[in-house]
Amino acid sequence: MEKIWLKSYPPGVAADIDADQYRSLVHLLEEAFHKYTERKAYVCMDKFMSYGELDAYSKQLGAWLQSRGLKKGARVAIMMPNVLQYPIAIAAILRAGYTVVNVNPLYTPRELEHQLNDSGSEAIIILENFATTLEAVLGKTAVKHIVVASMGDLLGGVKGMLVNFVVRNVKKMVPPFSLPNAVRFKRALAQGGAMKLTPVEPLLSDFAFLQYTGGTTGVSKGAALTHRNIIANVLQTEAWSQAALLKAPALESVQIVCALPLYHIFALTACAMFSMRVGALSILIPNPRDIGGFIKELRKYKFNMLPAVNTLYNALLNHADFASLDFSGLRIANGGGMAVQQAVNDRWMKATGVPIIEGYGLSETSPVATCNRVDITEFSGTIGLPMPSTDVAILDDAGQPVPLGQPGEIAIRGPQVMAGYWNRPDETAKVMTADGYFKSGDVGIMDERGYVKIVDRKKDMILVSGFNVYPNELEGVIAAHPGVLECACIGVPDDYSGEAVKIFVVRKDPALTSEALMAYCKEQFTGYKKPKYIEFRDELPKTNVGKILRRALRDEKTAA
Repeated sequence: MEKIWLKSYPPGVAADIDADQYRSLVHLLEEAFHKYTERKAYVCMDKFMSYGELDAYSKQLGAWLQSRGLKKGARVAIMMPNVLQYPIAIAAILRAGYTVVNVNPLYTPRELEHQLNDSGSEAIIILENFATTLEAVLGKTAVKHIVVASMGDLLGGVKGMLVNFVVRNVKKMVPPFSLPNAVRFKRALAQGGAMKLTPVEPLLSDFAFLQYTGGTTGVSKGAALTHRNIIANVLQTEAWSQAALLKAPALESVQIVCALPLYHIFALTACAMFSMRVGALSILIPNPRDIGGFIKELRKYKFNMLPAVNTLYNALLNHADFASLDFSGLRIANGGGMAVQQAVNDRWMKATGVPIIEGYGLSETSPVATCNRVDITEFSGTIGLPMPSTDVAILDDAGQPVPLGQPGEIAIRGPQVMAGYWNRPDETAKVMTADGYFKSGDVGIMDERGYVKIVDRKKDMILVSGFNVYPNELEGVIAAHPGVLECACIGVPDDYSGEAVKIFVVRKDPALTSEALMAYCKEQFTGYKKPKYIEFRDELPKTNVGKILRRALRDEKTAA
C-alpha cells in the first residue's frame, strides 16, 4: 500500500525511526541517568528529584525486589497516582528484570482482584490511601510482596511528616487497613541500599508493561507491550515533536506537565518515557481534578508540553484562575484519549496562542498511531497522519482496503503495535490480521493527503473522559443485582466528559429505586464507569433471538 501520508509530513521528519537503537528500555533509562545526572527529572509538591537520584532510588528498590526471589519476567503491579514513587517504581521493576502492571488506584476490590489475578502479579507497590482495597482481595490473589508508600515519603523530614499528618488525619484520605507483611516504601529503599542490584538486560521482545484495557471487546485484558514497542513509540513521538521543541528560542530542557495519570498509556509514554529520552523535567500532578490546585502548580513553571484530554482542557478554560497562567513557554498541547472538540480548541488557541494537536492511539499501540502536525495553526478536525514507521489501512468487513474517502475500520501496523493480549491468543486473533495489522474497532476515513478522521465506533465501547467503558462489564455486574431482571448500557453525549454512561433497567423487584441501584454501582465501579443516568423500562428492544439491541436504544436517544 502506498504511504500517501508521507507527502504531508512536516519538513525534517523522516519516514521511519530505528526502533532497534536501544537494547531495551533499561538501556534507554540508564543512558538518561548517565547523560542527565544533574538535571531535574521530576517534581511533585515542590520536591525535585534529579536523574541521578532516580537512578539511585530505582537501583535500591530494584535490588529489594530481586531479594524477594522473583524470577525474571515476574509481574509487579503499581497502584498509585502521580507521585515521585511512581517513576522510581517503574524504573526499579524494569531494571530488576520484571514486567510492570499499571493499576488504576481508584479501582474497586472486584476490578483490582481481576487485574491482579489475570496478570499473575506477585508483588505490588501501592499508596497507603488505596491499601484497604488491596486488603479486601489479597487472599484471593497470588500477591506475596507488598510495598506501601505514603504521600510524604520523599518530601523531606518536616514537610513529609506534615503532609502525611494532613492526608491521614485532617483530610481522612487513608482508610484503616491491615497488611501485616507489607514493607514501607522508605524501608524497602533502605534495605535495598544495603544490597546490590543484579544487572538484567531484557530482550527487546520481552514484556515491559501489561497495560489493561477492554480492547475492542468487553473483558479487561492486558495489552502485552514489549520493550521495543515502547521504545518505538517514544522515538516516534520525539521525531514528531522536534519541529516545535527545537524552534527558537532554544530550550535549556523541556518541561512536561504530567497531569494525566501515569497508569494510563498516554501519560506513560508521552510523559514518563518520552521525558527520559529527552532529559525533560516532568511536573507531576497527583490530583488534576482539583483544577484550582492544578492551576496553582502550573503557575510555578514555564512549561513546554501539556498532554491532556478534551475534558481537562475544557475544565482549565472554565476556571476563574486560568487567565493568570503564563503560556509563553508552551510549544505543544497534545490532545488524545478522546475526541478534541472544536469549540474547546478554539477557546484554547485564543487563550494560549497554541492549538491543541490531536492524536490517536490505543493501549494496544503504545499508544500513538496518528497525530496532527505540531506546526499547525488551526484545528483540522482529524486525528492527523500515521506516525513514522506506521502503516494505517482502512478496511471493510472482509479485511480489504476501501477506496480513499470511504469509511472502514482503522487498522494499524508498526513497531509500536503490541505483541498480543496477555494469555489471550483467542482475543489476539480477533484483532490482528495475517499481515500484522491491529484492527482498532474504530471506523474512519482517510483523505487523499493521508489524514484520518474518525466517524464512528465499530463496537459499543463508551469513551468517558478518555477512559474506555465497556457495556458488557457493566451489564454483567448490574444484572447480578437481585432487583434487576434485565439491563442494557449505552453512551450518551455529555458536555463535560464527552460521553456518559446510561443504563436501561427492567426491574425484577418493583421496589428497586434508582438511588439504591446507583449506590450498588458506586460500590462496584470506579468513578468513570459509574452510570450517570438510570432509566427503568417495562421491556428492552431485542432481536428475534433475544439479544438486547443497544443500537436501538442509542437510536432512540438520537431521534429524541
